[in-house]
Amino acid sequence: MEQDDRVPPPARISAGEAIGSLIAIVFGLVFVVVNSGEQAAPWPLVVRVAGVVVAVALVVLLLRRGKPEGGAGTTFFDRGRFRWIVFAEVVALFAGLYVINGVLGHGEAGVAWIALVVGVHFVAMGRAFRLTRFRALGGTMTVLGLAGFALAFANAGAAAIGLVAGVLSGVALFAVAFYTVRR
Repeated sequence: MEQDDRVPPPARISAGEAIGSLIAIVFGLVFVVVNSGEQAAPWPLVVRVAGVVVAVALVVLLLRRGKPEGGAGTTFFDRGRFRWIVFAEVVALFAGLYVINGVLGHGEAGVAWIALVVGVHFVAMGRAFRLTRFRALGGTMTVLGLAGFALAFANAGAAAIGLVAGVLSGVALFAVAFYTVRR
């Protein structure tokens, strides 16, 4: 009898995990690409290329997990709590950015606000859906947003704020996507 030495295919990912991972990959890439531009040359190009390579690799890993189990109807997007959390997030984002940019005139701190609000959003999502990885991501992004505000108050400049609150938030999103598709 011949032994089968092939590696079994990875377990299928749930529909919610697949959608959540794809969202994390896309927004992680957005955070990296948008917020790396203030760095000294050649770093914007290096960071952006690295971000694209990581995003593509994560999508490949996600696709290797196969068709999601459970179908589209089983995702957490169908739940009312998700809608309320996202609604609160959108209102907080726009209201805060209006104050930061229009009233206070500190547009360089906008990315810190975005990281903070998105972080709090993930903490709420983690609690609502009992997902430790979302609570960890939310805590990380909240801390990065607060660190971005500290840098803004210290007049550290847009490059430092973008790196800490923006690029590192993108890395955190990539890390959660990687954790999800590799489990």
